[in-house]
Amino acid sequence: MQDKKKTICYSFSNLNSLAVCDGTFFPSLLKEMSAVVGCFNERAQKLLELHLASGFQKYLMWFKGKLQKKHVAFIQEGKDLVTYALINAVAVRKILKKYDKIHYSKQGQAFKSKAQSMHIEILHSPWLCELMAFHINLREEKIKSNKVPSLFEGCSLNFDDDKPSLSCELFDSVKIDIDLTCSICLDTVFDPVSLTCGHIFCHMCACSAASVTIVDGLKAAELKEKCPLCRKTGVYEGSLHLDELSILLSRSCHEYWQQRLQTERIERIRQVKEHWESQCRAFVGV
Repeated sequence: MQDKKKTICYSFSNLNSLAVCDGTFFPSLLKEMSAVVGCFNERAQKLLELHLASGFQKYLMWFKGKLQKKHVAFIQEGKDLVTYALINAVAVRKILKKYDKIHYSKQGQAFKSKAQSMHIEILHSPWLCELMAFHINLREEKIKSNKVPSLFEGCSLNFDDDKPSLSCELFDSVKIDIDLTCSICLDTVFDPVSLTCGHIFCHMCACSAASVTIVDGLKAAELKEKCPLCRKTGVYEGSLHLDELSILLSRSCHEYWQQRLQTERIERIRQVKEHWESQCRAFVGV
């Protein structure tokens, strides 16, 4: 990924020459951050598509040469991406902290909040959550096959009073903890989706919050619908299914997962039945 890697690279010495009223610093940093998170999301998506591919799709990828990588190299690319995200997050944090210190301002912290609202804060990217789950999944797959290379040990799935969280600690100064409890049903997220604001919910819970059926899906949600946690609007259309996280939780919470499968299957069948009945009534003009 060296050819496409972008890194936040402002030197602290350059900050001394910037006035608080200088209108070029924050727009320039915003552009850099957008490029970084865009590069990260693109690379992570491509890597995870290879891992999740199955059947004929995987055969086609193999035929094209996309899967002709050693398993260790596969793991290493994922580790590089996680490291890349954390390094850039640390760089941005230090830049903004230094800016505020030099100029005796709070504009750096205000900019950080703005970046989060614009979905260009790399630690809030759903692809980072997927990469963390991906590493744990690969680690378990290799242990089962008795082939354990030098794996990335920084990611872990933890349970505190049966409440799961995804953690990653690569440096002493940066630790990520992602809560995996749905704030709607107050249970472990099932069939998890991440809204564009970064908050994670069960897919069915998110559909209920967005006032759409499971048949129509989250993309049918109106722009005025808000995230149940942060109350931001327009967060449903770009939502992402967290497939790697689903795999991880289904393995780690097998009994719970099977129970939710049964209860959600009943609800899905009910919603599908109601959907087609309403379609039929509309068709015949009842």
